[in-house]
Amino acid sequence: MDILFSIFSGIVPLVVVGIFLFQMSVKIVQEYERGVIFRLGRVVAVREPGLRFVIPFIDRMPKIDMRVVTLDVPSQEAITGDNVTIKVNAVVYYRVLDPVAAIVKVENYMRATQQIAQTSLRNVIGQSELDELLSRREEINRKLQKIIDEATEPWGIKVSVVEVKDVELPENMKRAMAKQAEAERERRAKIIHAAGESEAAVKLAEAAAIMGAEPTTIQLRYLQTLVEISAEHNSTIVFPLPIDLITRFIDLTIGSEVKPPS
Repeated sequence: MDILFSIFSGIVPLVVVGIFLFQMSVKIVQEYERGVIFRLGRVVAVREPGLRFVIPFIDRMPKIDMRVVTLDVPSQEAITGDNVTIKVNAVVYYRVLDPVAAIVKVENYMRATQQIAQTSLRNVIGQSELDELLSRREEINRKLQKIIDEATEPWGIKVSVVEVKDVELPENMKRAMAKQAEAERERRAKIIHAAGESEAAVKLAEAAAIMGAEPTTIQLRYLQTLVEISAEHNSTIVFPLPIDLITRFIDLTIGSEVKPPS
């Protein structure tokens, strides 16, 4: 019994050590990950997804997420090119293309990308005027994407999309922009009204020229006006008799009075 106990007591530690070493040597790499093998401090390989084995105490295998990362750039104050203080935030979409560069060339690629995005956002806002920032958002986004992508490319990172989300203006600037928009709407309304008046004047001048060439049209217009006004029965309207209608009768009367007797 003592011999069996001694054998059993000797085997148990070996089994425990074996299980421990097996757990240390077996690694599982997910489909969206890549494992970078460091052997005695040197990069020797990049492991694809699946069950992978490493040498305990000699190999180290950090895993890099290869999925697209959504990075929120927190809201921060910035001064535009025309000296307007605003608060702006953005969102950056990026992914790791080279897992070795993401580990070897930068200490923390996620934090480094966030810092680059913040500083680039302030720089681009400082080079742009407020009107450009509000009306040409797509151009600002493309400029930010190019700057951040070029800065993070040595780290094996690809920045695909950068979007400026919210631009918060000071209250006095909001009021000034509202007044400007109202003044612009009034200006357009006056221009449209003036254009209508000008067009109406041209048409009236053309109508007057036609009526002047044909006196009969004036009489027809007069009769039409009588018909339109006669539809209202709640008022009494006195119309002067147009001279054109009685001119012929006046001429005939005068002519008969001055005609010498035969």
